[in-house]
Amino acid sequence: MRYASFARASGSQIPDRTTIWTFKERLLKAGASESIFDAVNRQLSRHGYIARGGQMVDASIVQTPKQSMCKEEKALVGEGAMPIGWKPAKRRQKDMDARWTKKHGKSYFGYKVSANADKRYKLVRKIKVSTASEHDTLHFEAVLDPSNTSRNVLADKCYVDGEREDRLTQQGWRMHIQRKGSKGKPISEAQKRRNTRIAKTRARIEHVFGGLAEMGGKGLRTIGLARATLQLNWKVAAYNLRRLVYLKEARVEAF
Repeated sequence: MRYASFARASGSQIPDRTTIWTFKERLLKAGASESIFDAVNRQLSRHGYIARGGQMVDASIVQTPKQSMCKEEKALVGEGAMPIGWKPAKRRQKDMDARWTKKHGKSYFGYKVSANADKRYKLVRKIKVSTASEHDTLHFEAVLDPSNTSRNVLADKCYVDGEREDRLTQQGWRMHIQRKGSKGKPISEAQKRRNTRIAKTRARIEHVFGGLAEMGGKGLRTIGLARATLQLNWKVAAYNLRRLVYLKEARVEAF
């Protein structure tokens, strides 16, 4: 009832579905999918909430509706081709970019968002959207935030890469990545204690993904990587705005 009253009172100020769709299409054509997210982050800085205390990197799968295709069609789509028998109307409804992946033995279809949140405020500073099949570690450097006041980087064991860690350490980053054992070579007790120390802080980024899930961030109904990128940039921007309101109401100082 309250929403209906508000809509009647200010209906002329609320954009309809067509207006929003047109705005999204213009952003896509302009290659400006990240513009809203970037604009919100500039507002965070103006309010004093710059990235502080180090950064936490992680990734999350974002599911999309599964595609109904026969074995031959799946093989063609997997190679980046489109079945010749699909009519234009069908082509518009088929997601040619989304891919399958497995996590903890369970299969998922869709995309993946890699994110960087600062330790101090749990605000998202960088994101990278990819197909679900791309490994998290491929986008590790793409989401590093050089503007953070600390050079500490925390991540879980899926980001282990000795050569990259050495290179980034030489560039001044302080890498805090959990270690993993291998068959016949488990991690030491000291490494287990180190993993626990890292996990206590790194787990804060799970709160970010939890917040996105509450806003529908675990699923998309868009078609294609470009639209998924735009939609996820908007959702993360909305999360940051909501987080900013919380920080101000809770009187968390920007310093």
